[in-house]
Order: sequence, then C-alpha cells, then structure tokens
Amino acid sequence: MSLMQNLPNPSAIDRADDTVTYDARDLIRNGVKADIVLDGQTYTLRITRAGKLILTK
Repeated sequence: MSLMQNLPNPSAIDRADDTVTYDARDLIRNGVKADIVLDGQTYTLRITRAGKLILTK
C-alpha cells in the first residue's frame, strides 16, 4: 500500500497553484507526533502544548 493512500482528505486545494491544505491534527492522529518520510529521510512533526508545530529531522 502506498503512503499517499494513508493521507487524510485535504480540506482545500488551491486550483491556482495546486497547493493542498491539510489540518495538522488530521496528520497527527494520536495528537502528539507524526513521522514524515522524504527521500528516505524521516522527519518528526509535533504539536506542542502551546499549539505550535515543530518539524525535526
């Protein structure tokens, strides 16, 4: 199964430049963190207690 099949449905798609918008809480289903893979590198996306996003390698 492709990783793209696991993504939630985007909330909006800007037709002008094909930008897809996701709600971070849909990506981070457990409410804490999600791993994102790009070219074999894994990044961690976290929501802080203050409601900020942090992306780390």
